Amino acid sequence: MSRRSAVLFSGGLDSTVLLAEARSVDPAVLPIHVRCGLVWEDAEARAIDRLLAAAPLAGRPPRVISIRVETRDIYAADHWAVTGHPPGFDTPDADVYLAGRNLLLISKAAILCQQQGISRLLLGTLAGNPFPDATPAFFSALSHCVGLALNHPLEIVTPYLTWRKHEVIQRGRELAVPLHLTLSCMNPSENDLHCGACSKCRERQEAIREAGIQDF
Repeated sequence: MSRRSAVLFSGGLDSTVLLAEARSVDPAVLPIHVRCGLVWEDAEARAIDRLLAAAPLAGRPPRVISIRVETRDIYAADHWAVTGHPPGFDTPDADVYLAGRNLLLISKAAILCQQQGISRLLLGTLAGNPFPDATPAFFSALSHCVGLALNHPLEIVTPYLTWRKHEVIQRGRELAVPLHLTLSCMNPSENDLHCGACSKCRERQEAIREAGIQDF
C-alpha cells in the first residue's frame, strides 16, 4: 500500500515546521488547509501562500488543497471565533476551546486522503494541549474509526506530541523555515500582522523567548 502522507497545514508555527520536516523526507507530502468559517482563516490562507512561495517549501508540488467544514451553523453569531474578539492575552487555554475541532478537521481531511490514496495524516499537535481531542487515545481511536468508515487505513501521526513550542521553533531554524512568515493569531490585523493581544500571540512570544532568540 502507498505510504503517501499529508499534513494539516494552517500556516502557523507548528504545522509549517512539520510540513518542512515531512517534505525534507518526501517532497510529495500534501498540505491540506481546512477552513471552518472562522475569522482568522483568510489571513491564514495568505500566510500559506507566502510560505509556499519561500524556501524551503517553494517550488515543491503539490500545492495546498483547501477544503471547507462549515461551523458557523453551530457557533453562535457572537462567538469570539466568528466576531474576532478572542479571549485576552493572559487567559488560560480552556477559554479558547473549540469543541470537537480536531474531530471536524480530521474527518473531512480523511475523506480527501482516501480519495488521494494517502495513508498517513500528520498533525502538529504539541505537548501540554489540554483538550480532549488532542490526546493519543483520541487520535488512535479516530484512526481506527476512519479506517472502518472509509475502508481505507489512515494513520493519524502526531510527531511533535512530546514537544513544546520553543522546540518547534528551534527545529524550524535548523530547517531554515521562514518563521517570520508564519501566523499564530486569533485576530490578525488587516495587514496580516499579529494582534499581540490574544493568548495565541502570548504563546508565540513566550516560545520565542524560550527558544533563546530575540524575535523573527
